[in-house]
Amino acid sequence: MITGLTGTIASGKGEVAEYLKKKGFSYFSLSQEVREEATKRGIEHIRENLQRLGNELRMQQGSGILAQMVSQKIFPGMNVIVDGIRNPEEVQELKKIGHFYLIAIDAPKEDRFSRVISRNRESDPKTWPDFLKVDAIDQGFQQETSGQQVLQCIKVADYKITNNASLGSLQDKTQYIINAVTNKELCELL
Repeated sequence: MITGLTGTIASGKGEVAEYLKKKGFSYFSLSQEVREEATKRGIEHIRENLQRLGNELRMQQGSGILAQMVSQKIFPGMNVIVDGIRNPEEVQELKKIGHFYLIAIDAPKEDRFSRVISRNRESDPKTWPDFLKVDAIDQGFQQETSGQQVLQCIKVADYKITNNASLGSLQDKTQYIINAVTNKELCELL
């Protein structure tokens, strides 16, 4: 089973990924592919630089390039998380592998901004106006179709989670989806 994760900034994707890793899923990240390329090019790992580089890679090599890079690392029968899906072409590329399900995670903007401030990552925005700007770019507002298009990915997701409660609630919702997918796949085998 290949579980893709998409969603807005600080919505809880990382928490879902951590939960699934504890359940034995192998973890891959499209963002990590961008970070590795940034390191090769000597580009500082701040969000705006990484967004720009990811968009550049998609524009030059096709919108599904990051998913293609990760796909080469996935073997049949693996239970896998693919995190950081930000373009619908990445979804289409991962669907080619089969047994792919996309989970979208979202949360209210105020909650997400509070999480950004709390986690205090170097690449995260530090002010509300900066957060809104970065969030808009990530979601795809005024972006090329080859760029960040998180809202479009959320629209095509197989399952959606609103993360507006406790961590336990987020984990319960995630487990419910994994059970539903597992049961669906078992029924398809019959």
